[in-house]
Amino acid sequence: MELIKTTLYTAFMITIISLSLQHKHLMLALMCVETMMLIVFTMLVVFTSTSLAVAQTPMPIILLTISVCGAAVGLSLVVAITRTHGNDFLKNLSLL
Repeated sequence: MELIKTTLYTAFMITIISLSLQHKHLMLALMCVETMMLIVFTMLVVFTSTSLAVAQTPMPIILLTISVCGAAVGLSLVVAITRTHGNDFLKNLSLL
C-alpha cells in the first residue's frame, strides 16, 4: 500500500513540474491539469477505501464530477480560442 501512495505522490509532483514548465500550448496545460485531477481522484479512492469511513464514500464521485465539468469548460475555451486566434499558443494570449 505504501508503494502505491509513494507512486501517486511522485506522479502528482511530476505532473505539477510538467505544468509549471509547459509554456507553449493551452491544450497541453489542460491535459496536465486533468492528469492532476485523475491522480487526486485515485488518491482519494485509495485513502477512503483504507479508512472505511462511510461519510467519505461519495467524495470521489463528487470530485470526478467536478473535474469532468472543468474539462468540458477547458475544452470549450480551447475551441473558442482556436477559432478566434487560429491556434492555442499561450504566448499569443493576453491574460491581463
